[in-house]
Amino acid sequence: MFPRNLEEIIKNKINSGKAIVVVGARQVGKTTLIKNVLKETDYLFLDADDPTTRNLLLNPNTEQVRTIIADNKFIFLDEAQRIKGIGLTLKIITDQFKDVQVFVSGSSSFDLGNELNEPLTGRKWEYEMFPISWEEYEKKIGFIKSEQQFENRLLYGFYPEVINNQGKERETLKNLVNSYLYRDILAFSEIRKPEVLEKLLQALALQMGSEVNYSELSQIVGINKITIQKYIEILEKGYIIFRLNSFSRNIRNEIKRNRKIYFYDNGIRNMIIGNFNQLDLRLDKGALWENFLVSERRKQNLYKDTFANMYFWRTKQQQEIDFVEEVNGEIYAYEFKWKNRKTKFPQKFIETYKAKGVVIDKNNYRDFVVIK
Repeated sequence: MFPRNLEEIIKNKINSGKAIVVVGARQVGKTTLIKNVLKETDYLFLDADDPTTRNLLLNPNTEQVRTIIADNKFIFLDEAQRIKGIGLTLKIITDQFKDVQVFVSGSSSFDLGNELNEPLTGRKWEYEMFPISWEEYEKKIGFIKSEQQFENRLLYGFYPEVINNQGKERETLKNLVNSYLYRDILAFSEIRKPEVLEKLLQALALQMGSEVNYSELSQIVGINKITIQKYIEILEKGYIIFRLNSFSRNIRNEIKRNRKIYFYDNGIRNMIIGNFNQLDLRLDKGALWENFLVSERRKQNLYKDTFANMYFWRTKQQQEIDFVEEVNGEIYAYEFKWKNRKTKFPQKFIETYKAKGVVIDKNNYRDFVVIK
């Protein structure tokens, strides 16, 4: 098992009187994490993928909940999004059984967010979990080995099952994409046409790290712009992609409403387009590098509660900055280069926002993907 940043955070919240909820894509290690937290504790494990468990937890009253809990002081409910109305059941436990600590995992925020947010307002600690981070990876295998595996991580990504099946990465990713990405998203959303989802994902994968235009995407995919927006929101809730909005405050001609789309995992993205060529043979090497950096930075910001806002910046005159971060009122501008090359930041941006410009390349990337 890889050491996960969330483990100590979660341990510190035990017996705080609130449910502990971990959400994220399937197969990122949520179940393993919670079981590891509870490894020296007796606990009741409830698997919501099991029909019997689902029936037991479907709108039980307080006495039925008491019977289910019995003498257990720790309860782990796995895949909670499978149970309709689960938020009300968890509310009964947190309100009526004060000495019971509940752990909940959910593999998407489609239904789980709606089910939990209102009933568990003020009654839960909620954490998002992602594929293994570079920091977690390096802690496990060491600096030298992680550097030796660097190209493989850009190609195959950081899903635990992928990392643990060296030599079978493509087969593992294919299973992940087919079983989780398509099946789960179709099951928990209003998307009824798998071929449309597949076409949209391929279009987004080919534009990864570039500004996306919803009107252009609607023409490529063959559905209207509003539906494109809805599908992209569904893919975000499924922890497949995330958006960066454009930074705009003072400078005239700044692009205000555009967005870039990134994938949480390079391996998933490469599987979608079916390309695992080595880096020196690829035209999208820069896009893979940028996606790796931005997705790792997002993991760090969320795990470590930096409260940083993440953007990109561009003007109508095509001046641009790859990545802009606002932290505690300070602005930082980042340019990503595969090899160390001198970069001149747009002076107007630096002066207007009193920003600090930093070039991230292969020599200093660790300072960017691991926030101290």
